[in-house]
Amino acid sequence: MGAPGLRKLALVLEYEGTRYSGFQVQPDRPTIAGELGRALERLTGEHVKIQGAGRTDAGVHAKGQVAAFVTRASYKAEAFKGGLNAHLPEDIRVRGAWEVAPDFDPRRHATSRKYRYLMTRGCSPSALWRNLAHHVAGPLEVTAVREAARLLVGTHDFAAFCGAGSWVRGTVRHVLEAEVVEKGRLLAVTMEANAFLPQQVRRTVGALVQVGQGRMTAAQFKGLVEEPVRGAARQVFPAKGLCLVSVKYGSRSIFPEWDGDDHDEEDIFG
Repeated sequence: MGAPGLRKLALVLEYEGTRYSGFQVQPDRPTIAGELGRALERLTGEHVKIQGAGRTDAGVHAKGQVAAFVTRASYKAEAFKGGLNAHLPEDIRVRGAWEVAPDFDPRRHATSRKYRYLMTRGCSPSALWRNLAHHVAGPLEVTAVREAARLLVGTHDFAAFCGAGSWVRGTVRHVLEAEVVEKGRLLAVTMEANAFLPQQVRRTVGALVQVGQGRMTAAQFKGLVEEPVRGAARQVFPAKGLCLVSVKYGSRSIFPEWDGDDHDEEDIFG
């Protein structure tokens, strides 16, 4: 392969997070970055540091996670896709690979992230969706959930939806989208924001479901948004229902053939 200079590559990753302790490398625990690092070492012979766009928690899935690394390998960017997939476990896949600017940072340069929380409803949980969706038993007024979700759009202090023990510099975030979609037994809550607080989506969905079940009024939910008390949204839904759908960067020049969304994939209800 010769001895070319350093270059930086970015990957778009898809994974089922069920058996992993999150994205970030952890000692003696299986993680997404750990598996990716081992695959890169097998492919290139290099031990590289991996940057991720989002530090997904244990059990959280991804359809459009972005990771970046520096390498001396001379493979074409597209060759990394097939080469890494040959070494990765079946529950992690590289969807695309691109060469990027040396200063590209997948976390700091992101302009928005989109998450989707998926739930099943009915008398009993679904066997087929057990690793990808949280089951909600009993009646649920979806119209009330949808109306409450609209209150999230805009710039707000989301301290109420942040883990009480989480350390963050600030709790103000800008939510671009908060959509609730249902089809049959499935219910999806999709949120896009410039950034998210730890557990923000899972606590938000927990509160929205409480509204739909009549255990929280619309006024009480509005109070969580407008008069935030750290950790006031106490119900944290399980990680298995959460998926990082996409990360956007505001400019297609970073990924010339990738627009950061999932419109080219099957519908989540398909």
